[in-house]
Amino acid sequence: MSQDIRTLEPTKLWNNFANLNAVPRPSKKEERVIAFMKNFGENLGLETVVDEIGNVIIKKPATAGMENRKPIVMQSHLDMVHQKNADTEFDFDKQGIDMFVDGDWVKAKGTTLGADNGLGVATIMAILESDDIPHPALEALFTIDEETGMTGAMGLKGGLLSGEILLNLDTEEDDEIGIGCAGGIDVTATRSYLVEDLPESVIAYSIKISGLQGGHSGMDIHKGFGNANVLMNRLLFDGFENFGLRIAEIDGGSLRNAIPRESIATVVVDKVHQEAFEFETQTLIDAIKKEYVSIEEELEIKVEETTMPKGVMELGVQEGITRSLYAAHNGVYRMSPDIEELVETSNNIARVRIKDGQIKVGCLTRSSIETGKMDLATKLRAAFELSGCEVEFSGSYPGWAPNMNASILPVMVNLYKELNNGEEPHVAACHAGLECGILGTNYPDMEMISFGPNIRGAHSPDERASISSTQKYWKYVLEILKNIPKK
Repeated sequence: MSQDIRTLEPTKLWNNFANLNAVPRPSKKEERVIAFMKNFGENLGLETVVDEIGNVIIKKPATAGMENRKPIVMQSHLDMVHQKNADTEFDFDKQGIDMFVDGDWVKAKGTTLGADNGLGVATIMAILESDDIPHPALEALFTIDEETGMTGAMGLKGGLLSGEILLNLDTEEDDEIGIGCAGGIDVTATRSYLVEDLPESVIAYSIKISGLQGGHSGMDIHKGFGNANVLMNRLLFDGFENFGLRIAEIDGGSLRNAIPRESIATVVVDKVHQEAFEFETQTLIDAIKKEYVSIEEELEIKVEETTMPKGVMELGVQEGITRSLYAAHNGVYRMSPDIEELVETSNNIARVRIKDGQIKVGCLTRSSIETGKMDLATKLRAAFELSGCEVEFSGSYPGWAPNMNASILPVMVNLYKELNNGEEPHVAACHAGLECGILGTNYPDMEMISFGPNIRGAHSPDERASISSTQKYWKYVLEILKNIPKK
C-alpha cells in the first residue's frame, strides 16, 4: 500500500481507512474485522458489545456541553465486495487491499477498494478515538454482511440501541441526503441436465467477454452498462439459431450486487460451419461493440479455438435455458412515477453458471415498492420455469420509506447550504439497498438519514474514492455532530 494514503487530509479518517483495509473483510467471512473492531473499542476504554450475529456496537458518552442533545447512532457496515480483474493475482482471504493515490482519487490495484463502506467505518472510528470533536451521546453500530444479504441488520435485536437519530454513512454522492432506498430479493433458478457426448466432426471455441465497466447493480443499473451474461447469451443464441452451436459450459459474473463484467463460455460447432460461424459471430461482435462504443470503450469479445470439452448440454435444455435468459428482464423495469429520475424497480442477471450437468442463474431484483419487487420476481420465475428450472426466492429485505418530517433533515439541508455557498443538496431516495429499512423494523421510532463522500465504480475493480470530496464530507460530519437537535 502506498504510504501517501496516510498523509491525506483528514489524516484521522484516512489512517483509520488504511488500518481497516489491512484486514481481510469479505462478506460472510468477517471474523477478523469483527475482532479488529472489538479490540479498537476496548483499547479506547469504551463500552464495546458484539451481538450474537457479529454486529459490533461501541458506545461513547456525550462530550461536555452536548449532553442535552438527542443521542445518535452512527452506522456503517464492515464487509466489502470482493471483485478483481481476471489478470490480477490477489487472495482476498489473506491480503489487505493494495491502495494508491492517483490525482484526486484513492484507488486499488486491480481490485475493489472497499471505500464502500470502509470510509464510513473509518469516519466513525476517527470520532470514537477523538478527544476534540464535539458530539452528543454516540452509539457506533458496525454491521456485518451488508453486501450479500444484510443479515447483520436483519439480526440486530431491538433494545440494544437507545439513539433517536441514525446517521447511515453509506451514500456515494456528496451532494445527496438519502431519505429512502429500495428493497431487494434474490431470485435463483436451477436445474440439472444430461451431459451428452460430443457430436462428430466439431470444433471447440472459447468465447470470452471482458472489459465491461460493471458497477453497483442498484446505483448504476440505469446507466446502460453492458451485462456480460446478457451479451454472452445473445452470442450463444445467435450461434445456435444459425449454426447449431452447442454449449459445454458457461461461467459468467460473480456477485449478486455487481453488474457482470466478464463471462466465458466453451462451445462446439460443426466443422462444416466453421468459416460461416466465425464470420457471423464477428459481425455480431462488431455490432455489439458499436452499440456500446460510447459507454463501454474497453469491451473485448474474443472467440478462439480451444481444447475439446468432454461433452455438451443436452439439446432441449440448452434451447430452453437460452430462451429463458433472453426472456428474463435485465436492467430498469420501471421508473418511479413519484420521484423524478429514481429507478423504482430493476433486475440484475448477476450470475450464470452452467457446468457438469448443473445450471444456476442468480438474479438480484430491487424495488422501492414491495409489490413491484414481487411482480418482477414473479416475472423472472415464470421465465425460468418455462424452461424447467426450479426457482427460489431468498434474502428478501424491505425498502426504507422516506420521512420528510424527520427533525434531522432540515438541520442537514441548512448545514449543507451554509458550507457550500448556498448550494442546495439533493434530497432523495436511492435504488441501492441500504440497511435503514431493515433497522427500522426493530427501531421504528428512530429517525434515519444517509450521506457520504463521492465513490465511483463501487463493487468493481474500478472503485475509487475522491479525496477532495472526502474532505468536504468530513467537514459536513463535524458540523452535523455539533448541531444535532436538542432532546
